[in-house]
Amino acid sequence: MAGHGTRHADKVMAASEAVARFVRPGAVLGMGGQNIGRCPMALTHEIIRQRIGGLTVVGCNLSIAMDQLVGAGLVRRCECGSGNLERFGTTFCWRRGIEAGSLEIEDYSHLAMVTRFLAGEMGVPFMPTRSLLGSSLLPLPSAPSPRARPGKALVIDNPWSPGEPVVLVPALRPDVSIVHVQRADRMGNLVIEGFSTHEPEMVRASTHVIASCEELVSTEEIRAHPEQTTVPFLHVSAVVVQPFGAYPTSTYRYYDYDAAQVAAYQAAARAGVEAVTEYLQASVWGRGGFDDHLAHAAGREKLETLRQTMLAMV
Repeated sequence: MAGHGTRHADKVMAASEAVARFVRPGAVLGMGGQNIGRCPMALTHEIIRQRIGGLTVVGCNLSIAMDQLVGAGLVRRCECGSGNLERFGTTFCWRRGIEAGSLEIEDYSHLAMVTRFLAGEMGVPFMPTRSLLGSSLLPLPSAPSPRARPGKALVIDNPWSPGEPVVLVPALRPDVSIVHVQRADRMGNLVIEGFSTHEPEMVRASTHVIASCEELVSTEEIRAHPEQTTVPFLHVSAVVVQPFGAYPTSTYRYYDYDAAQVAAYQAAARAGVEAVTEYLQASVWGRGGFDDHLAHAAGREKLETLRQTMLAMV
């Protein structure tokens, strides 16, 4: 752990300031969220708006946020478990970049990615796992070094049980990670409800963390329910208050995903570079900020409907 804020610092700032301070060109960017849930869209839009490029994006299932960064031409490499938007299909810009050879990709399983973040947060160079064994994600036996692939994974015999294979995966420490959470206080204590997947390990492994939140709560409320704090303040660099900050993906207990808007993006992404550029111009570069995007893409009535739909399910 390094580079995080002090105990009493007020870390609330605008998305524009947080991204300008902590996201550098060429950075390794940890991506929170999963599939069509709690993707950090407001922070992603700000990176696109500031056109910060040369990024390596890392996470488990890299979804619509990653795909929009790729569509904006800001990503050179991804390391992940998968790329898709569940029933809405694959991440088309990502797939097109891989097929064209313009985007580097390193495949791992979801568990292997979490294991790499775990090694990063513990400060060790690698971590053993049984994930990847028996899969095509490991080097082929006919490769020059059949049990070694420097930089990705290494298969060794268990030192305490010869003949038993164990995979070693390298530690992963993002320069900065972006996540969207339900609640936070000004110090940076984060409350995540519902799934959290790889985010706790990724956050603790990162040099800097920018967290957008649906709701800013008092530190007294955080202290009154310490068992609800998913990530303590010492791992967080900036807090951005942004209701509907995961739109068009969902946030558990706050709002459902917007199927029409996800489908609209997928149609543009599938159509090609020109259509994606038009989508980003209309949604990001041509807007005054994420609130302006929300008003244009959804509007107050639609957002309220998404909120009521979620409340009816929880």
